[in-house]
Amino acid sequence: MSTLRPALLTDHYELTMVSAALRDGTADRRCVFEVFSRRLPAGRRYGVVAGTGRLVELIREFRFDEAEVDFLRRTGVVDEQAAAWLRDYRFTGDIEGYAEGELFFPNSPILTVSGGFAECVVLETLVLSVLNHDSAVAAAAARMVTAARGRTLIEMGSRRAHEGAAVAAARAAYLAGFGFTSNLEAGRRYGIPTAGTAAHAFTLLHDDERAAFASQVDTLGKDTTLLVDTYDISQGIRNAIAVAGTDLRAIRIDSGDLAVIAQQSRELLDSLGATETKIIVSGDLDEYAIAALAAEPVDMYGAGTAVVTGSGAPTAGLVYKLVEVEGRPVVKRSEHKATIGGRKVAVRRHKPTGTATEEVVVPLGVPDRQPNDRLLQHTYMSGGEPVELPSLVESREHLRECLISIPWEGLKLSAGDPAIPVTVVPAE
Repeated sequence: MSTLRPALLTDHYELTMVSAALRDGTADRRCVFEVFSRRLPAGRRYGVVAGTGRLVELIREFRFDEAEVDFLRRTGVVDEQAAAWLRDYRFTGDIEGYAEGELFFPNSPILTVSGGFAECVVLETLVLSVLNHDSAVAAAAARMVTAARGRTLIEMGSRRAHEGAAVAAARAAYLAGFGFTSNLEAGRRYGIPTAGTAAHAFTLLHDDERAAFASQVDTLGKDTTLLVDTYDISQGIRNAIAVAGTDLRAIRIDSGDLAVIAQQSRELLDSLGATETKIIVSGDLDEYAIAALAAEPVDMYGAGTAVVTGSGAPTAGLVYKLVEVEGRPVVKRSEHKATIGGRKVAVRRHKPTGTATEEVVVPLGVPDRQPNDRLLQHTYMSGGEPVELPSLVESREHLRECLISIPWEGLKLSAGDPAIPVTVVPAE
């Protein structure tokens, strides 16, 4: 269970809309809201759905206690009618959407929220804050996993993010294929394997580097990682092997020209007889830096800032828009921000070989199903109650399979068109 109360993690205008809708009698009109992106972040060829598992839990806990309602009433955000409504609030509608770990593209209806207008509109900010953050992190992390070409990645960005966002980012990175996180709360809450040994401060604490290494090995054994770049890297490697022996598990390098240093370090380790000692590199790595090290003798990567900030795209660009009222499609016609009216369903079209070729988005009830199509939406909540969801491990495997299914051009780090086109058939 989350310890965070989500009810006031929202924007002022959502509650003023609730107040007005209650007063004019439109609050209970049956509505459908959809979450989608108009475009992918610059340079991206796919998005990754992440955070829906967290979101469902937060919506289930979305309640206004007396202190919160008193604050809203006292500050004039809501009137007495709306205050009474908030005291009894619980979401009773339905939520469907793409599975966690699913890929998405421009206009993919990744989440559909249906119910009374007021009960749905009040969730807008919460829905977007969770999905925009987690999906941005997952997309960046997935690109890093692709760039790593099977080598293990450790998420270590907690010190570069808000403390709550750090936990969510660790979850999203693990979903995307990272092997470990340094964040212990993410390990406790989500069962993600954790990893970490020592920082430069531990070396500086001791009278010399060998003393620091000896203390770490004495405590953790030889199945540990020694940080060798506090002073001179070559001497640090010699000290590490002298203290731990040739069966030391790994060394870590956190600075310098990593391509050159990795080669030199491998040569030195081999010359010392430590042929099985692994090399872990870290230090402001993003997907491009990781890709540049593909030919170097690196065994594991530690990535931090670029992961938790979405590697230059800290939001997935998702929006939450009303598309249907009482069964009638509604359309926003603003320039560059137009919407496509009506509730929709989506299928991913594939070749017989399993390669995805197209995403087709159609009005509800008329999916043009063809052989090898896969329906993308699943039920998350029904009548306000969560349904059983896949585990984080299952969602992680789902993303791995999705990435295998897209054409290889869609995995390139260079800018280009979305990995597959999306065809949207508007409601009549």
